[in-house]
Amino acid sequence: MKKAFRIKDNKEFQYVFKNGKSFANRQLVIYYLQKPDQNHIRVGLSVGKKIGNAVTRNRIKRYLRQAFHELEGSVMSSYDMVIIARMPTKQMRFHEVKKSLVHLLYKEHLLKK
Repeated sequence: MKKAFRIKDNKEFQYVFKNGKSFANRQLVIYYLQKPDQNHIRVGLSVGKKIGNAVTRNRIKRYLRQAFHELEGSVMSSYDMVIIARMPTKQMRFHEVKKSLVHLLYKEHLLKK
């Protein structure tokens, strides 16, 4: 995922938390906010220290980035999204993380048909 498509600044995270909508399953929480003037999707990832050490947290973030990379063409554009990983992602493999992400995006109608 290119750096232009990432949310890094704390103010941007807080803006999405405050003004966006949220949806969750057991593994992930998604906050999303539509931005009509933006022509691409931007994603911020958050994996708390309670989930594990740096190696575990970085692996989960890598899985989420790769899942978004594979879903890039089918996710609605003009959105800012923040994805928060929950404890069960610690034991999940890539395909399980991707399946959980697709489930959330599908439920919130953020996938193109």
